[in-house]
Amino acid sequence: MNTPLFSLIIPAYNEAAWLPALLDTVDAARNQYRRGCDSIEVIVADNASTDATAAVAFERGYHVVRVEKRAIAAARNGGAAIARGEIVCFIDADSRIHAETFNAIDDVLATGRVIVGASGVNPDRWSLGIWATWLAALPVAYFMGFDAGVIFCRRADFEAIGGYDESLLYAEDIKILMDLKRLGRTRRQHFARAKGAQAITSTRKFDKHGDWHYFLRMPRVAFWMLIDKQRVEKFTRAYWYEDR
Repeated sequence: MNTPLFSLIIPAYNEAAWLPALLDTVDAARNQYRRGCDSIEVIVADNASTDATAAVAFERGYHVVRVEKRAIAAARNGGAAIARGEIVCFIDADSRIHAETFNAIDDVLATGRVIVGASGVNPDRWSLGIWATWLAALPVAYFMGFDAGVIFCRRADFEAIGGYDESLLYAEDIKILMDLKRLGRTRRQHFARAKGAQAITSTRKFDKHGDWHYFLRMPRVAFWMLIDKQRVEKFTRAYWYEDR
């Protein structure tokens, strides 16, 4: 088998209902890639799903790796462990990617000045509450030089920092950007956005908990972080790991 240039890794727990929409866009992006679709392998990291997540991926002809540890960082690392591509990319299973994703990433990394990047992301619907949540997050993302969507870096650099921190149940995606940027500073490399290829992410949390729930619930969680770490972990597992 030819060695792919890209490995797209999709962590997934009970995502059989959402995965087909993402894979449709992955198919489109692979077909649009200027070096050919065989340059891109797709790996679904099945994080101990109890539904048909693995079957959905198998039926599309994509690789599936079973990861038993229930932590999204572990799922991302499990997918990366079998990746063969020079460049590893990560996208959540309830998202959709842009048709120009791999061309845009190719262009960014070709400069040699970028260690890690992201495609950027928009929600699949807008409302006043979602706008307010997005605006509240923008200053942090801008000043810290972060973004979301399809996260990408060279596999060698991913391995050099030890991948995602599996001790974290959340914010593992922020920490890896910080770790990679720290490594990049030693080489005068930086974070960059793959412009013109924004992903779309699901607003299912807003659909379920309300469009203003970040303002109504998250301040309490921030307070719990100061006084009750067990309560924070209980909330984290209920909100991010069991909320299907």
